[in-house]
Amino acid sequence: MIVTFLPAAGQSQRMGGRDKLLETVVGQPLLRRAAATALAAGLGPVFVGLRPGDRARRKALGNLAVGIVDVPDADVGLSATLRAGAKAALAAIRGAAPSRGDHEYYGMLVFLPDMPDIETTDLVAFDRTFQGRGGPVVRGTTEDGKPGLPVLFPENLLHDFDLLEGDKGAATLLAGERVVDLPLDGDRALVDLDTPEDWARWRG
Repeated sequence: MIVTFLPAAGQSQRMGGRDKLLETVVGQPLLRRAAATALAAGLGPVFVGLRPGDRARRKALGNLAVGIVDVPDADVGLSATLRAGAKAALAAIRGAAPSRGDHEYYGMLVFLPDMPDIETTDLVAFDRTFQGRGGPVVRGTTEDGKPGLPVLFPENLLHDFDLLEGDKGAATLLAGERVVDLPLDGDRALVDLDTPEDWARWRG
């Protein structure tokens, strides 16, 4: 089983008052599109980290079968959301029935919802590459090998998420770990949309 976690508790501070996760992509809010992409991959449960009072983003998710992870300390930065996601993933893994066959995998795929070019086939490729608990991290890269996202962490590293601090991602957890790079088409592993200018270029 692989848990997919979408950290969505940020405040889009660089968007000039707009919410980047509510911007429309192919007729739906970006956050909903990302969550639907994760669900369609069929890897396991999908969780979305949100501020407790964020009604707009919850509404955007609608009736999608995702779990909501409340992040009351989201003001600390991305680390707080990732810590909450790792705890939810560990709880889901511990509560899962024993797996059988080729899918005795346990880990968490961190998929930033502001990456509009990531497709379901990309997420399925992580599942095919993943070696399970105790195996290497699987990291998405650009077609020419530049490190990016998503990143799939095996279960044994999820406890280390408690060490994260501030407004940083989980890249520090990769130090000294085995990492398998998974090239994705083009530069989609690096395309995220944080500013109005990013959106204008991407839509253009």
